[in-house]
Amino acid sequence: MLFYSFFKTLVGKEVAVELKNDVALTGKLHNVDQYLNIKLLEAKVVDPERHPQLTAMTQKRCRRRPPPGRGA
Repeated sequence: MLFYSFFKTLVGKEVAVELKNDVALTGKLHNVDQYLNIKLLEAKVVDPERHPQLTAMTQKRCRRRPPPGRGA
């Protein structure tokens, strides 16, 4: 719970996150859960030349579809 408490203090602040596959993202920390899953707002790729496919994805707004059978 030590890490969880630390990350909760950073909610609302600009953070940088490095993923296991060497992708680095920056953005405003919106939420973190007890499993340390994070949600970033206004996420941007730190090195867009290296990861152009992610650059295009972070510029769009992603819309989550409802699961099948749950309505529109």
